[in-house]
Amino acid sequence: MINEQVIMAGFGGQGVMSMGQLLTYAGMIEGKNVSWLPSYGPEMRGGTANCNVIISDQPVASPIVTDSTAVIAMNRPSLDKFEPSLVKDGVLLINSSLIDRQAQRDDIRAYDIPANEIANELGNSRIANMVMLGAYLEATGALKKESVIKALEKVFGAKKAHLIPVNKDALDRGAELVKGSSCG
Repeated sequence: MINEQVIMAGFGGQGVMSMGQLLTYAGMIEGKNVSWLPSYGPEMRGGTANCNVIISDQPVASPIVTDSTAVIAMNRPSLDKFEPSLVKDGVLLINSSLIDRQAQRDDIRAYDIPANEIANELGNSRIANMVMLGAYLEATGALKKESVIKALEKVFGAKKAHLIPVNKDALDRGAELVKGSSCG
């Protein structure tokens, strides 16, 4: 049985909403019950952005996540705000490229992922979110990477199809970091 309740958070422009939408579409592709609830700060750009994603075998009663099974923190304010919401044994993914601290809890599975550095190595600074998404998929096993790639193909369409290989590489690199971690 699956009942993932994920909070993804960061600054506007880090691809937090895209990451949430891709996860939601991938869940639909796999026949899961899903919800996606975005939340934006008052600023136009550079403000806070987060979304709640629920992926479940059961009907989703509310799109609001209060006890998260996973948190993807793209920046320090997001880590500070959402780490406490994790359930015991939950998964915390920290973008260590931008966050200067590690997890403060020892009852969760935390992974430091240098997402921005990996994105730059791959030649596209805008795919740090995909590195984090790949890490999430590996850490939780919630959905298949292939479903996320199918969702990408649908979202990108023919005009942006050339970006799919680098996004796939980013998913793979994030997954590799979790596989190689002593935490997981």
